[in-house]
Amino acid sequence: MASILLKYDARNSIANKTIEYILSLGVFEKEELASPFTESDNDIKKGRIYTAKDADDLIRQCLK
Repeated sequence: MASILLKYDARNSIANKTIEYILSLGVFEKEELASPFTESDNDIKKGRIYTAKDADDLIRQCLK
């Protein structure tokens, strides 16, 4: 499945109607994006955050 990110003026009625029409076709679905803060919080909770004491340690961790 491929994803496309659309940016449009949400106050523009033509843009809103176009998006509604596209979604009404049933071929596409709307996916709500999580905020960056939520994503980073999930990374912390799932242990996907790593620390390094210096640049050499960081390079060693990246090469694992």
